[in-house]
Amino acid sequence: MTKSPKIAVIYYSMYGHIKQMAHAAVEGIKEQGGTPTLLQFAETLPGEVLAKMHAPAKDENVPVVKPADLTEYDAFVFAFPTRYGRAVAQVSALFDATGQLWATQALNGKMATIIVSTATQHGGQETTVLTTIPYLAHQGMSMFNKQPSSLTSPPGIIYVPVGYKNQDIMNMTEILGGSPYGAATLAAGDGSRQPSELEIKGAKFHGMHFSEIVSKYIS
Repeated sequence: MTKSPKIAVIYYSMYGHIKQMAHAAVEGIKEQGGTPTLLQFAETLPGEVLAKMHAPAKDENVPVVKPADLTEYDAFVFAFPTRYGRAVAQVSALFDATGQLWATQALNGKMATIIVSTATQHGGQETTVLTTIPYLAHQGMSMFNKQPSSLTSPPGIIYVPVGYKNQDIMNMTEILGGSPYGAATLAAGDGSRQPSELEIKGAKFHGMHFSEIVSKYIS
């Protein structure tokens, strides 16, 4: 019997680009029969700095995730912008606070996937995923797409890419974020570009695909 997976969609969004992608992933998870919970990474910048950056206020209706919350879910969609080809500091702050979870391997056997945004087409959409995988590995997450039949226990946290199942990433008629590693959007250097229709569609597809794989795995 197929179970409905509990999936946390955890995002950090300064100007709203990733927030849109996270909401689209939530829609995809729901459509596929999963049970999503939308959470956000805690802000680490002081209010006066955010004001000078003209960053809009955070959505107070979305709870801030705490390390202990991660144990409540079967899987995670991590959605965040890149900084120099890796996760932003707000994401690292949560990961750095999960030492107790690492010590007990409390996240071993869970699944994860990643959605990103970059300013430019070649600004780290793939490297941001690759530089986050070491954290997943230390928590027991691995690169298996599915658990090999030879294993009698979960192989760790399993990273689930989309691959080329989403055919839209091969679209050559417009500028488009996304890669085999997962959905992505392009924000432009000044944040002026909003996620395109195809990018939002890609994030929804990512959520659907991830929910389907997680459901099969936990069942």
